Amino acid sequence: MEKKEHIISILVYNKPDVLARIAGTLGGKGYNIESLCVNTTTSYEISKIVMTTVGNQATVTRIENQLRRFVDVIQVDDLTNIESIHREMILVRLNITSDKKDQIKKAIDTYKWKVLLLSDSYVVLEITGDKPQIDFALARLEPLGIADITRTGIVALQLED
Repeated sequence: MEKKEHIISILVYNKPDVLARIAGTLGGKGYNIESLCVNTTTSYEISKIVMTTVGNQATVTRIENQLRRFVDVIQVDDLTNIESIHREMILVRLNITSDKKDQIKKAIDTYKWKVLLLSDSYVVLEITGDKPQIDFALARLEPLGIADITRTGIVALQLED
């Protein structure tokens, strides 16, 4: 069976230790979490966890079944093959050197990346997009000298119930 990245949305009761128990159980069973985003929903009592993992459909089904066993889990959905929107954000700090300054400016203008902070010695960019867009941006920025980076991981929203 083909292994691919799956995006799993999990609604949980917003209680202490829920995330730790989920991550610990999945890790203990040998499942790797590639990315993880968590925050409250419109109701503070309920949080949404969006996680990505790589595996075949049988593996993802086992993960979903394991998640549904938790008392504090309300709903589990694999958003990979249903109509949903996926985004990720990265913050990138590039050191500005005299030999790269024009290339950095051209890349920012060409791809319309958002400049959050600009100084004489560095620039901090915010780039948002789907995974291929983020990977593309990183590939373009790599030769320009990435000094530091942070990624949110994928957030996803199902378009219809």
